[in-house]
Amino acid sequence: MSKPAAQAERRPTDWNSPAMQKRIRRRYAAERRFRVLGAGAVILSAAFLGFLLLTMVAQGWRGFTVTELALPIDLKADGLKIERSQLATPAADLALASAGLEDVVDNAATRAFGADGATYLAPSAWLAVRGAVKRDPSLLERRTTVYVPAATGFDRALAGDGDPAMEAGVARLTRQGAIHRGFNWTFLSESDSTDPVAVGVWGALKGSLLTMAITFLIAFPVGVLSAIYLEEYAPKNRWTDLIEVSINNLAAVPSIIFGLLGLAMFLGTWQIGGHSFGPMLPRSAPLVGGVTLALMIMPVIVIASRNAIKGVPPSIRDAALGIGASPIQVVFHHVLPLAMPGILTGTIIGMARALGETAPLLLIGMRAFIVTAPGGFTDPSTVLPVQIFLWSDEVSRGFVEKTSAAILVLLAVLLAMNGLAIYLRNKFETRW
Repeated sequence: MSKPAAQAERRPTDWNSPAMQKRIRRRYAAERRFRVLGAGAVILSAAFLGFLLLTMVAQGWRGFTVTELALPIDLKADGLKIERSQLATPAADLALASAGLEDVVDNAATRAFGADGATYLAPSAWLAVRGAVKRDPSLLERRTTVYVPAATGFDRALAGDGDPAMEAGVARLTRQGAIHRGFNWTFLSESDSTDPVAVGVWGALKGSLLTMAITFLIAFPVGVLSAIYLEEYAPKNRWTDLIEVSINNLAAVPSIIFGLLGLAMFLGTWQIGGHSFGPMLPRSAPLVGGVTLALMIMPVIVIASRNAIKGVPPSIRDAALGIGASPIQVVFHHVLPLAMPGILTGTIIGMARALGETAPLLLIGMRAFIVTAPGGFTDPSTVLPVQIFLWSDEVSRGFVEKTSAAILVLLAVLLAMNGLAIYLRNKFETRW
């Protein structure tokens, strides 16, 4: 190095020179721009999330409420021919229906609310009267007032979005004090129905819970054990490299492909030795849905579990081996417990993804019209995302509110699962 160059290298930086001050100002300006862009990205993301939540709440809060009409009714005077002893039999529902309870309710509405009174009632209004009679058989012999659900058109008119005839009826019944609005427990306790007033999410929610149980019981142990083998025991050769690449690719495969896989493997007809065998699993059941979703999220669990196992410091393994632990004891007594927070977090995130899937479940038939909640893993059922999809395709205006309300229920379940993931990570995480 020449003498002038060496002197220039040893020369202290002149921080007060105009050139250096200009460079410093440019650096500070670039940092400010980066902070503004970062804050803007966060604000934009929060704004989209807030807009989504506000839109769903604005459209769906009425789905959690029900409009009821105070209907004065005298079953005996209105011609209901049924004995009180018949209500004590298992066929009480059939007896009330055969006795013309629905017509009696319509006649009572016409007498109480006017010529159009029967149109103010929901198709399921007589079911409310039936339930009241079964709870108190003495109603067969005396006059009483029963709160029955109002029709969708009446409810829309109450919100200011109905036809003039319904709005006139709303004004008249409001003056009479016959309108009551309360929480719709039916929405949380019933299943699907053709009447938007009588629909509920419990059947779909229970189907989702049963499906997620099967998904977890299959995907979690298989995924974690696969990750342990690949990370701790598998030899490093071209075959394990091929397996790792395949797992990474499967994690990015569209979910509808797994639906086709489940349709072919579990519901298709198999040909063995010239003989045809029927579907291996029942159609539209949580069992087949859970197995299909387990195949979909298993690569995600394997990848998350391997990353969690890699995050355990090698000194833990060396210390365990140094005190005489066997290799399998090192893995299951030391490495796995320390990696479990990351494994559980990745598993719950994968489960949350499976809970929101629709395409694979549509292909395996979990879009059926189910009016009762499934009793087990092999009963026909549907799930919340599919139920939302089906309701969004209905022509009745009443299903718009129910669709938004069901979305809120699904979001609540997803937020609960993500909250559980955060809790497990913070509770069991070890900082090195």
